[in-house]
Amino acid sequence: MSFETFNFHPSIMAGVRALGYITPTPIQLKAIPPIMQGRDLIGLAQTGTGKTAAFVLPILERLRTGQRGCVRALIISPTRELAEQTCEVINQLGYNTGLESVAVYGGVNMAQQIRDIRRSCEIVVACPGRLIDHLWKGTISLSQLEILVIDEADRMFDMGFLPDIHNILACIMNKHQTLLFSATMPENIRRLVKEILHDPVTVQIDQRLPPKTVSHALYPVEPHLKTALLKEILRKTRTESVLIFTRTKRRAEQVAQQLVKAGYRVSSLQGDLPQSRRQAAIEGFRTGTIKILVATDIASRGIDVLRISHVINYDMPGSTDDYIHRIGRTGRVEKAGDALTFVTRADAEKVNDLERILNKPLERLTLEGFDYTKKPTANNEPRRSPQPRRRTGSSRSSSTSTGLKSLGRELKHQVI
Repeated sequence: MSFETFNFHPSIMAGVRALGYITPTPIQLKAIPPIMQGRDLIGLAQTGTGKTAAFVLPILERLRTGQRGCVRALIISPTRELAEQTCEVINQLGYNTGLESVAVYGGVNMAQQIRDIRRSCEIVVACPGRLIDHLWKGTISLSQLEILVIDEADRMFDMGFLPDIHNILACIMNKHQTLLFSATMPENIRRLVKEILHDPVTVQIDQRLPPKTVSHALYPVEPHLKTALLKEILRKTRTESVLIFTRTKRRAEQVAQQLVKAGYRVSSLQGDLPQSRRQAAIEGFRTGTIKILVATDIASRGIDVLRISHVINYDMPGSTDDYIHRIGRTGRVEKAGDALTFVTRADAEKVNDLERILNKPLERLTLEGFDYTKKPTANNEPRRSPQPRRRTGSSRSSSTSTGLKSLGRELKHQVI
């Protein structure tokens, strides 16, 4: 099946061809027809499945005719990066339609956004907080709204945006079509669905399984040796772009600084960064001038880079859903990818949960030539970089230290 099946207007098909889209993804095949029929929809899909185009294309088709110069479609996004990325997809696919879109988020000049909105804008892609600012100031009107999209709803709730969502919904008085996309469907999302969607169609695409093109491996390691092990893995592994996840903003910054000192082209992405630095980090990673990006889960929303060869979980994610979301950034478009996860004794239960979801034991690796016996220093960093030995690569042998053997046993060490 091709995109011709959907009978999009030639002006929209021109954008489809310009982006090189040939065959619709599963989420696009299942979601586009009911959206074009005007149905409310729940889309359950991971990042990288093509869900943005699944709602952007029908929006462009609907808005192609009718009134111009007023906000007719609103897409609510959890982060600035995702809002910008969605707006970019709209502009590329809708280049020949004459429809205008604008991304609205905090951390940038309000006056400039107002000027952009007043420049005959039909589609607004917004983060909740700044959108409410505009609604209160009267600089955005939703009186002509026809389509509302709530994107990555689960992350919206994780970030505490539920009250903002309700405030925004209270400003929409006219009848409209509502589309909600989420990677997971926790209870709070189910309650919201019952409140705001009318007789929705549900489309679910491999919700809880990672891409089959991704290989998984665990590296048991003591917490104080994580950074040293990370440096050695990067030194001995052929990579394209590497995305490293940490649990906290402070740790993301610290790990990035350590890698910069080691000579790598690295940037960090976390919530406390000013907007200019966030944009520079994303753009540098996308273009390849930055080869390694260290990010927290929330800050990483919106990263959509096809050539990520490795995802490294410096810290074990908080849930299996978070793991699947993280590693879904590699192995894209049928390309192979590697997901490496550092695990400590405290992660044993999470490892068990992950193996249960994947329905298989995960490979435990040790790195040859790495000193697992090094003791922590005052600043929790090794005193010196580990010295390479002749042999390189990962080893499945049992010739590591007693402490590592114990750690491996506690994590249900299995030789694959």
